[in-house]
Amino acid sequence: MLAIKYNSNKRKDFFITSSIVVASVIIVVLALNYFLVSIFGFDQMSFYPITIVLVLTGIVLHYSLSSSIIDPLLKSDEHMQKVVKETLHELNTPVSTIMMNIAMMKKQCTEGKNSKRIERIEQSCKDLLALYDQMEYSIKRQIESIEIDEFDLAILIEEELQRFEDIKENITIKNTIHTPIQLKTDRSGLKKVIDNLLSNAIKHNQPDGFVNIEYKDTWLSISNTGKKIDTKNLFMIFEEHYQENTTSKGFGLGLSIVKEFCDTHKIEIKINSDELTTIKLNLKNILS
Repeated sequence: MLAIKYNSNKRKDFFITSSIVVASVIIVVLALNYFLVSIFGFDQMSFYPITIVLVLTGIVLHYSLSSSIIDPLLKSDEHMQKVVKETLHELNTPVSTIMMNIAMMKKQCTEGKNSKRIERIEQSCKDLLALYDQMEYSIKRQIESIEIDEFDLAILIEEELQRFEDIKENITIKNTIHTPIQLKTDRSGLKKVIDNLLSNAIKHNQPDGFVNIEYKDTWLSISNTGKKIDTKNLFMIFEEHYQENTTSKGFGLGLSIVKEFCDTHKIEIKINSDELTTIKLNLKNILS
């Protein structure tokens, strides 16, 4: 709620200050135009000199007013970004400390209810670390440059599958990608894409269902045995906040993140929901 209110107030302040600047420039330029026309008259000879004077005056006046009125807003925004980055950085230390202590507690407590509680705390801590990674990536994407890396798709997928090992429950995941596939792109961004696709494939699957991961002819495909997606919804599932099942948890951001990354890196997306629900990504433009 605080973030929404902050953004709303910032937009309001920016609109008000911009309106003040534009209105001031218009009033001064009109007054100067009246003054010049009253002195030199308005004909073909005086038109160009008067126009040049008015344009230059408008530019200088707009720049000076904008600097004095809008700069404080921009500095406030820079300060907010700095606070968020510093706070996010500081969060990493206590979470790492918690993980270290959990590891020590697991050695001392190996059975009973306390062991189950420790496992739940550990999983929650891992979820918090995943959220930390997501927030850090989002901030870097908006206010910093994104690093382009060369890496192996097969290794990236294996790393992601290890993360889902404890939460996939009775879902069988079959990965047929074992040969190296070198990519050159934003590794963190693609990791987030695969994470969201696997998460959806598991979350929206049927009991004792399966997930297939394949790579063929530059296409990476992730299929699952979940509920068929209604045809009318196939064109909307990539929209931000869209959820076919409104009772499910989450904010409906996963596939919109996938779409944004793919649009940025020119990755074609195909989705099919017949016997299996399959999402395919054409990686030809990011092959190393």
